[in-house]
Formats: sequence, C-alpha cells, structure tokens
Amino acid sequence: MATVPEGRPRDSLVKYDPPLELGRAQDTKSVPRAKKMMKKVQLPPMEQKASADDILHSVLPPREWIEDGKHCIQYVSNAQATRLDVIQLQEALDQRLMERQARETGICPVREELYSQCFDELIRQVTLNCPERGLLLLRVRDEIQRRIIL
Repeated sequence: MATVPEGRPRDSLVKYDPPLELGRAQDTKSVPRAKKMMKKVQLPPMEQKASADDILHSVLPPREWIEDGKHCIQYVSNAQATRLDVIQLQEALDQRLMERQARETGICPVREELYSQCFDELIRQVTLNCPERGLLLLRVRDEIQRRIIL
C-alpha cells in the first residue's frame, strides 16, 4: 500500500464530496472497511454496463490524507453540474490563475496544474451525463499529456 500524505490536500477545481474519516492513521491498516474503501474501483466486464459512478471513481480516484492523526478519504462528487456550476468553474479558474500568479506565456507549472484540474472537473461533469463521452475525454486528456511529455 502506498504511503498516505500528511495534511489536507490543496483545494482543487474538481468538485469533491465531504471527506470521510476512516479512523486513526495507525489503525487503518488493520481495518477491513478502510481497505475496502481504499481499494481501486474495478469496472465490470463488458457484458455489464458500468454505472456512471463506477466509471467516475475509476477515472478520478479518491484523495487520501492523514490529518490530526486521522486517515481521511474524499471521493469526487457525483452531483450533476448545472450551467451555473460551469460558469463558477470558469470564474474559479481565472481567480486561481491570478492568485497563484500563473505566467501567461511560456512554461508555467501553476497554469498547467490549474488547467489540468479544470479539465478533470469537466471530465467529471461530462461523465455523469454520458459515461462513454467522459471516457473519450479521458482518453483525449491522456493522449495530450503523453505528447507533451515526449
């Protein structure tokens, strides 16, 4: 099992459900419920149609951290996005770009991180409406990232 980072993760543009407390950090290794919740979601075989939630949790895995000696986990939200949510996402992106002083030109890790979060949130929103379209967007995102690395 990978080590779980200390401290709450930085705020993200991706919409998450409220965090769940799995118990004390040193106890979670022996708690079956915690292991079950932390297990990677497996998509059902092709004969069965995967639910949007199954696809969503496999595409955007939960965040885990240890805070005040407690092991916490947070899943992406399965709440449908409204038009207002999309407008708020755009405003939040612009605000965070300014707050974190992202460069407008050239290579900027801050800008890359924020746009990646924004794209992940769009994938979340689309996946809830049409899982197949969400998976295609995920594939496009991964291909773009691969080409940037090369």
